[in-house]
Amino acid sequence: METSFTHVPVMCEEILSLLAPALNAPDSIMVDATLGLGGHSLAALTRFDSLTIIGIDRDPQALDMARATLSRFGDRVETHQATYDQIEEILQGRRVEAVLFDLGLSSLQIDSKERGFAYAADAPLSMRMDGNDSELTAADVVNTYTAAELEWIFRIYGDEKYARRIAQAIVSEREREPFSTSARLVDVILSAVPVRDTRSGHPAKRPFQAIRMEVNQERAILEKALPDALNVLKVDGRMAVLSYHSGEDRLVKRVFSQAHTDHVPPGVPIVPQEHRAKFALVTRGALKPSQEDAELNPRAKPARLRVITRIEEDK
Repeated sequence: METSFTHVPVMCEEILSLLAPALNAPDSIMVDATLGLGGHSLAALTRFDSLTIIGIDRDPQALDMARATLSRFGDRVETHQATYDQIEEILQGRRVEAVLFDLGLSSLQIDSKERGFAYAADAPLSMRMDGNDSELTAADVVNTYTAAELEWIFRIYGDEKYARRIAQAIVSEREREPFSTSARLVDVILSAVPVRDTRSGHPAKRPFQAIRMEVNQERAILEKALPDALNVLKVDGRMAVLSYHSGEDRLVKRVFSQAHTDHVPPGVPIVPQEHRAKFALVTRGALKPSQEDAELNPRAKPARLRVITRIEEDK
């Protein structure tokens, strides 16, 4: 297995600065819901002396590497192999000062070519974030989904302009022979796209993203995880979410909007205490990486960061 990769945590300085009011609390706890290789957690543990990290990741290989990276912090680090929609189950009633989500793929998953996430290298069509634990694979998606189902995931998860053409091309080509590796799938996608627009990146980028999100049920897991993560925050606790896909960012925006809005009909002059918003936005809109950050780590370019804080307990 190839394990050579470069890992630079995205927007690390901005995240730590925005979470600092919560992480400066004595004996603070941060849930790193997407621990990955531990880059954000390493920076946080180094900066905040009394911080404890509870790290969650579904990828056993990434967890092993993160544990090695963070081992010098001893019992200040607790890790769990799980999906982040299990956050309440993992915490078992504990409340925390901060939660961080860094959505999408980790550097390890992208750079481990044999796992089939990258369209630039030929590999078996797996795309399973948890290694080999899940039953559904990328090969299952492209070989068994109907043209309508493929079109839907390409359009919704990939914002793909040529979703129908690509879906129809895949269904037609698999009748000749089922897909087993990524290179052939890339060739079919290229043949289905009528015009190569280099400003939008490689034509396979969006379809591969969509297939990966379907294989790992990323949207459904995130829809449950976001409100659950808000529930575990203490008053003055903060939650930061880094997303790399417009659909995910829209979901984060909607959940945050609901959380910081008073729950009363328009025009009510006085909002009863029990109907007041329990959260307030820390960032107005989504923050984007600096030019320096994007140059240092090209994978950071599409990132969007939103942060929210709890201002009242639930009544």
